[in-house]
Amino acid sequence: MLLSKMAAEGGGKEMNEIKTQFTTREGLYKLLSHSEYSRPNRVPFNSQGSNPVRVSFVNVNDQSGNGDRLCFNVGRELYFYIYKGVRKVLPSDEKWSISPGTHGRPWAADLSKPIDKRIYKGTQPTCHDFNHLTATAESVSLLVGFSAGQVQLIDPIKKETSKLFNEERLIDKSRVTCVKWVPGSESLFLVAHSSGNMYLYNVEHNCGTTAPHYQLLKQGESFAVHTCKSKSTRNPLLKWTVGEGALNEFGFSPDGKFLACVSQDGFLRVFNFDSVELHGTMKSYFGGLLCACWSPDGKYIVTGGEDDLVTVWSFVDCRVIARGHGHKSWVSVVAFDPYTTSVEENDPMEFSGSDEDFQDLLHFGRDRANSTQSRLSKRNSTESRPVSVTYRFGSVGQDTQLCLWDLTEDILFPHQPLSRARTHTNVMTATSPPTGSGGANPGSNGNSITTPGNSVPPPLPRSNSLPHSAVSNSGSKSSVMDGAIASGVSKFATLSLHDRKEKHHEKDHKRNHSMGHISSKSSDKLNLVTKTKTDPAKTLGTPLCPRMEDVPLLEPLICKKIAHERLTVLIFLEDCIVTACQEGFICTWARPGKVGVLPSQNQANSPSGTVV
Repeated sequence: MLLSKMAAEGGGKEMNEIKTQFTTREGLYKLLSHSEYSRPNRVPFNSQGSNPVRVSFVNVNDQSGNGDRLCFNVGRELYFYIYKGVRKVLPSDEKWSISPGTHGRPWAADLSKPIDKRIYKGTQPTCHDFNHLTATAESVSLLVGFSAGQVQLIDPIKKETSKLFNEERLIDKSRVTCVKWVPGSESLFLVAHSSGNMYLYNVEHNCGTTAPHYQLLKQGESFAVHTCKSKSTRNPLLKWTVGEGALNEFGFSPDGKFLACVSQDGFLRVFNFDSVELHGTMKSYFGGLLCACWSPDGKYIVTGGEDDLVTVWSFVDCRVIARGHGHKSWVSVVAFDPYTTSVEENDPMEFSGSDEDFQDLLHFGRDRANSTQSRLSKRNSTESRPVSVTYRFGSVGQDTQLCLWDLTEDILFPHQPLSRARTHTNVMTATSPPTGSGGANPGSNGNSITTPGNSVPPPLPRSNSLPHSAVSNSGSKSSVMDGAIASGVSKFATLSLHDRKEKHHEKDHKRNHSMGHISSKSSDKLNLVTKTKTDPAKTLGTPLCPRMEDVPLLEPLICKKIAHERLTVLIFLEDCIVTACQEGFICTWARPGKVGVLPSQNQANSPSGTVV
């Protein structure tokens, strides 16, 4: 027993150490124990058999100056708190009222006083999303999806339950995997299920007392869209059937015009949401895709899944431009960091030097997403000097690791001269996409990535790129929906930009699942969807799924173990990064230079047991 203990404390100790800080070129990111949120008792949640912990944020523009609110689910419980986040200055001479929930730290999150707490019986919350358009200090609209298929609309400030959709499970009996408000709308929202179906609802309409009847609106390869056949307008307004197996996550493009869906069949499918046209597809290297995220300017999509890789897909070229290898298990969440993504029109910043030197130039990576988008548009101009571009994104996985990645112009624009003083990007032998299989026609449906391979090549020397390309949206086609459901969907043509999507669904599957039997098919679904013409086993080496040696292979900037349990949340905020694990701990990582004067933090008080 002593030998086993010594072995546990020996060579594997450093690898199993939970990190509380890490350093990038910007400087030091530090875990703030006073901003850790969890259940009030701070006891790690027994996550076996439970749905992933999810976190949603909203700002209610509170006059107090602290308008941030967060919602998270743990098991059968749903919590709504004031989010304190990073406190830059703490008045040392001010008398603080000590609350029991702060454990003697008055600046800490008071877990004993949630604004709202709900415990559900017979079902568990699986995902949620705030309507940012309607949020005020007095009222917020929060959608909550459940494991039994229902969707609830609640107001956690007023502590009211407005409506329950699919209450009798007549629309869909499977688990809700993702729910989001339609960008720019106060009443329309989209819900995905593990059945592979996706439904469009209007909060102002009822669901009906009988099972809905549908009529075909549009059909294509591996997808079909139906309208609800009824004398009076009722929910759902639309039913999408996408691919085979569970629809694990979807996300709207920053302009709200396109919808990216990732499914258990391993495909990324991108649709024009208004015209219901398939814009492009991609196939995973192996297994299902679990998560996806749009770049701030909508030019790239990053996906993660059961192949342990992150994959960068170009929206304009409809092809894979890079893969990233850093995780040792399934990737559960990917997210772009719009605050570190940068565009340099003049001389790019030198990346050499110490972290302290870099602190003086922190403004380099603080361009907002809209500024980045406008400046990226200049990349298509006739200027001789290329714009220096760096896109930052992150990923977390079941291996409890947080990875950060950079995508630079040497990957995005491989045929352009590189800007001076850029850090090296180590790639496979082919530094540019293959001209034969990679140069797919924009907008074609056949551009995707897939490989039924069962292993990943050994890590390469560290690479720091992750792509973001500048492309203009293709001309919109005539809206199929305008005439189909005039009561609610004709608004789609004028929908505006919404804020960044929040994450994501991670499925608990057996590790030995293969592509041959990951799909859960229903007879209803098989009747609705045209069988794909693409044999997944034959996509390897095609534009849908290039071979590993055919595209650049990225290595993460950092890859750190930050939790004891699998990670399920990654959200980039202006002054911090937020992560969460399946034990139910929501952690805040202060960005460089954002940590104020804080009293000494006793690491022993942290229930997650983190050590530096």
